[in-house]
Amino acid sequence: MDKQKFNIKDLPEKIKFYAGKVGEYKLLVFIVFIVLIYGYSMYQINVFVTQQPSTNQVQTLSNPIASAHIDKSVVTQLQALQNNSVSVQTLFEQARTNPFQEP
Repeated sequence: MDKQKFNIKDLPEKIKFYAGKVGEYKLLVFIVFIVLIYGYSMYQINVFVTQQPSTNQVQTLSNPIASAHIDKSVVTQLQALQNNSVSVQTLFEQARTNPFQEP
């Protein structure tokens, strides 16, 4: 049982030998590699689909949205414009009666 000593000079020959052995199975190795990548991606998709949000995330997103603040001066200016012009009054009335129809 003599152990073979490692010799640097024999290294290129051993690399060629093992490269030839592996070369016979490169299509199989490639297919196995693709299947492993596909399986891993399916696993990750399954993990992300079944993940439930934490209670902190739910509370953060379910907080009521702050209402928009309209300046009082803008409101008074719009009311003044509405009172001074007949065409503006009709536009306001049309917008109130049917807000989704374009004039």
